[in-house]
Amino acid sequence: MIRALQIDDAPALLDIYNYYVLNTTVTFDIDPISIEAFVNKLNLITKNYPFIVYEEDNEILGYAYGSQFRPKPAYNYVVESTVYVTHTAQGKQIGTKLYKELIRLLKQTNLHTVLGVLTIPNDASIKLHEKFGFEQVANLKEVGFKFGEWQNVGIWQLKLV
Repeated sequence: MIRALQIDDAPALLDIYNYYVLNTTVTFDIDPISIEAFVNKLNLITKNYPFIVYEEDNEILGYAYGSQFRPKPAYNYVVESTVYVTHTAQGKQIGTKLYKELIRLLKQTNLHTVLGVLTIPNDASIKLHEKFGFEQVANLKEVGFKFGEWQNVGIWQLKLV
């Protein structure tokens, strides 16, 4: 079931997120995030953007949300999308279900464009974005440094209108 975020979901979501912090380059956070910092982030995001979770048998297996792309007023109609699925539930189409619902919710707003900002290479995430019609519009080389290596970032864009 997909439902709106409840603040008491924070520990389960943080467990999902911190796995990716510690084990992958899909996020550029280096150190695990504290529950306090994560709750503050959730509260900030949910003031202006949809935030949904995927729950099955009372266990949260993934989440998705929109967030501010950049803090300049001209970017107010652009949203960055984020989807995380617990590493133990990969390949079950949870990311697809979450993304479908997130895009539906974003289309109900006055937003114009969604951006997926991905560490590349990342075939699964690229396929997910392209499944929904996102097109790659940027390839930023060596813009993040994690695990002792320079990381590349690609930006995929979807117009909502």
